[in-house]
Amino acid sequence: MTTIYFSHQSFLEHDTGLGHPENADRLRAIERALAANEFERLDRRDAPRGTREQIRLIHGERYIDYVLDAVPQEGFSYLDGDTVVSPRSGEAALHAVGAACAAVDAVFAQASTNAFCAVRPPGHHAEPGAAMGFCLFNNVAIAAEYARKQHGIERVAIVDFDVHHGNGTQNAFQAKKYVMYASTHQFPWYPGTGKSEETGVGNIINVPLAAGSGSKEFRSAFVERILPALNRFSPELLLISAGFDAHRNDPLANLNLVEDDYAWVTSELMAVAEKHAEGRLVSVLEGGYNLGALGKSVAAHVSVLMGRG
Repeated sequence: MTTIYFSHQSFLEHDTGLGHPENADRLRAIERALAANEFERLDRRDAPRGTREQIRLIHGERYIDYVLDAVPQEGFSYLDGDTVVSPRSGEAALHAVGAACAAVDAVFAQASTNAFCAVRPPGHHAEPGAAMGFCLFNNVAIAAEYARKQHGIERVAIVDFDVHHGNGTQNAFQAKKYVMYASTHQFPWYPGTGKSEETGVGNIINVPLAAGSGSKEFRSAFVERILPALNRFSPELLLISAGFDAHRNDPLANLNLVEDDYAWVTSELMAVAEKHAEGRLVSVLEGGYNLGALGKSVAAHVSVLMGRG
């Protein structure tokens, strides 16, 4: 049994325009990194197309129509200053949702204990009723609600180590005790949310990190705050919003993580999943904008998922 890897051709066809940091070269960098011999055992699968029913678990019908109707027949449309759609963006967004939900199904079917979804557009900034920050639909939030509905579990934990706070995910669950959301992120920074006092109904754990923070501060956040909270919560499924833009070489922020930090946190989160969730863990790509750092960081993350760490 090995890690399942979900991706899809449409993710390469989501064109955000010349010079946009969230572009198809990101997935090409990941594919190059995962072409190494050590990743031959990955169970590579095409992501299915997500359904409106799945998306409605988080987003309203009017919002779904708004996003899909904004997709142009040619050229580009802007949902906000950063969030671009082009002719294949709707398909990409639907397959990104489908990847996350199919990964949930796979770990519950015991096809694997864990999965990594190399998707775009990313999702964690997407509010229930608003696109922002490169994100259209909130893939991880949808997967959390899908797991509860489809597989009858009660508690889902989402851990987000992207350098930007997942405002959309927090907003979706801040009044819902059955989902725990924990995030490390640079603060103050985009999108301006994620203060430590934002605790929802006791289910939100935000650990903001100052610009210039690195491995020591990141690992302390997990050891002192997030891992104990996860163990108290005892999730039946662990989801990861896997952003790799806290890397020291990333151009969009100013934290100083390295590949070994991503390997370390992956191992720690796998231990939580083993203890409470029969190993069930689904990781979904969010940010990461230095192509070399992204490829190496994803390789470190997936290598540990595969049991090679």
